[in-house]
Amino acid sequence: MSWTEQPIFFVDFEGSLASGILEFGVVEVVRGQIVSARTRLCRATGGVREEDAAVHGLRAEALAGHAPFAEEWMYFASLRELGPLAAHYAGVENSLLKAVWPYPRSVPDFARSGARIADWGPWVDTARLYAQLLPHFDSGRLEALVAGAGLQAELDNVAAAYCPPERRRYHAALYDALAGALLLAALARDPQITGLSTMQLLALSTLDPEKRAALQQRELF
Repeated sequence: MSWTEQPIFFVDFEGSLASGILEFGVVEVVRGQIVSARTRLCRATGGVREEDAAVHGLRAEALAGHAPFAEEWMYFASLRELGPLAAHYAGVENSLLKAVWPYPRSVPDFARSGARIADWGPWVDTARLYAQLLPHFDSGRLEALVAGAGLQAELDNVAAAYCPPERRRYHAALYDALAGALLLAALARDPQITGLSTMQLLALSTLDPEKRAALQQRELF
């Protein structure tokens, strides 16, 4: 079965291990289309550095009235049961998520049909996928890939539909999640890439050669 038939949940976080997750954005992609999106601000659990705030525009005092990210356990656990998570350079999102909840409950292992696993990964990683499948782009940065793939106008259109007006920019969680989701959706328009299975997409997203080999053999541990 093509990976495009499988719901994939593109995730982006703003924040750090020190401050905690200050904002999340999640975009569901099915059959190469964005079908749903969600975002919210979250109360800081630690200090927010001024240099970080200058990038993402979020300060602890402005977030004090919001619930902490930890209250989203049921939401993120349910997402992981429905499909693999995705991100652009997924190691960052994986680290932030695991700092809150080291493991989800038992969930399907989308690299092995019928198997179950207690892990937030393996992740679909658009940075790794573009580097391997479409290596002609000059940069792997999210903004550069969106521009290079001719997706900026489409991103601005979907951001107008889904993002709060003040967060329709890069380094806002849902805007970045939408950008990554459009990069993923663009891969679905390539006949050869569309034909890959979910397991193959996850293997191509994995840098570690041993883990990649295990995925390809359907023996990820």
